Amino acid sequence: MRHARPFMSKSHPVGRSRQKADLSLAVLKSFRIIYGSVRQHFKEVRRSCGVSGSQVWILHELARGEALGVSELAAKLSIHQSTCSLHIEKLVRAALVKKTRLSEDHRRVTLSVTPLGRRIIARAPGPAEGVLPEAIAELSPAALRGLHKGLQQIIAALDIMDEAAAERPLADL
Repeated sequence: MRHARPFMSKSHPVGRSRQKADLSLAVLKSFRIIYGSVRQHFKEVRRSCGVSGSQVWILHELARGEALGVSELAAKLSIHQSTCSLHIEKLVRAALVKKTRLSEDHRRVTLSVTPLGRRIIARAPGPAEGVLPEAIAELSPAALRGLHKGLQQIIAALDIMDEAAAERPLADL
């Protein structure tokens, strides 16, 4: 004898829980695609330039011509100042960035890209800040608000939370 399959409607609790599980998996897969795409971009940057994606973004920001110190640069990149300083030191050692002390205030150091650093920028696959910030910037304000709200809910539900990660570039995670 054949048994009829139970009807799964939106109002049926089993149907709703299955739909929620399917949607949860779809969202998880979306995170995987985003993470994998970001990693792939940064691998390509490293392969073609020999420096990290974070360092290419730093070079790009410094190449805009604005006289920046480490604090201003860290603010532009939305990263912690100590993280920015570590990257700058690596770039200085690699002769990609030059530090200059201002004559009127010897405590103040400005940063500039060297000719070698400019060649790195020219080789770098775009976008300089990475594929995720570019994609996020293309969202409408309403979509950004909804995404932000949803992400905040996910973060609140995490048992382990690395809040310091918010101050590190994605290429460094």
